Amino acid sequence: MFAFAGLTGSALVFYPEIDAAFSPALRAVPDGTRPPSWQAVVDTLHREHPSRTGAWRIEIAPSGGAIPVRYYTPKETAGRAFAPMLLWIDPVRLTTIRTGFWGDTVVTWIYDLHYRLLLGEPGGIAMGIAGIAMLVLIASGLWAWWPRPDGWWRALRFKRPAATIRRLYDLHKLTGLIGLIPLLAITATGALLDLPDQTRPLIARASPLFHVPALTVEPVGRAPPVDRLIAVAQRRFPDGALAWIETPATTTAPIRINLARPGEPSRRFPRTNVWLDPYTGRILAVRDGLADTSGDTVLSWLHPLHGGEAFGLVGRWLAFVTGLVPSAMLVTGLLRWRRRLPPRHRS
Repeated sequence: MFAFAGLTGSALVFYPEIDAAFSPALRAVPDGTRPPSWQAVVDTLHREHPSRTGAWRIEIAPSGGAIPVRYYTPKETAGRAFAPMLLWIDPVRLTTIRTGFWGDTVVTWIYDLHYRLLLGEPGGIAMGIAGIAMLVLIASGLWAWWPRPDGWWRALRFKRPAATIRRLYDLHKLTGLIGLIPLLAITATGALLDLPDQTRPLIARASPLFHVPALTVEPVGRAPPVDRLIAVAQRRFPDGALAWIETPATTTAPIRINLARPGEPSRRFPRTNVWLDPYTGRILAVRDGLADTSGDTVLSWLHPLHGGEAFGLVGRWLAFVTGLVPSAMLVTGLLRWRRRLPPRHRS
């Protein structure tokens, strides 16, 4: 299970890039391409998908290119726990160039396999418990290796002129030691992410957590362009880069502008939000991602630490390599175990 979680996790570190690389429609849109306005993108969604009257979540990628969009309440996947409609808009031609549903593409299927074993909430609980067991396994391995005060040099060295079984042992222990810190961080955050119903109440006991406000608006007059509402939100947080636009779910719902501010652990899923009246442009509520409580700060770091995003591209590559560590240790451990067997039992 440890090796399985690591391998699928490594595959997911760069899942948006991998998904785009295997899509000719997305590759055809050059990086840096931007739409004439965000209102034009919203108009495209309403024009091409008139029956979908709920909220659209438009992702603003820093690199530009095809615009990813999510629709969280498609009728086609109503019985599944999490299966939004996914589509991409060409920012120049302003037309849909790719559609699908979460779980139907290779990378989102692997995501569900890694996160919940394709079993929904019970699978998530199983993975969370497995994550805790993995932490115990790491601790037991560290305890078994821990040297006596005068044995550190021998415990840390790789003995080249030695029997194969000794070299396998050295490879096993050094792989584990080199990957120990990131492996602990990724395993612990993974367990917490898989057990949100258990994690959040425990954290809330120590620190209050943010709750999305229940807001309603009065549909009056003609709604201003989305770009004007974005400008209002960015005046509230001038250092915030546009990350997501969530259109109103109903005629009486607000619009949400999600901004990424320097210092937030995740650029893709930041916590700074501005809710506005889509008819008047008045700010109804805000969340400052840099002024979160300690409990919310812990929660906001879980996913960026787990996938390495918190430390940029270097962190993502570190997470990718760390995901391979359990498989490397499994192979060296099995080979060493096989070497210890009597010759007649090795075949």
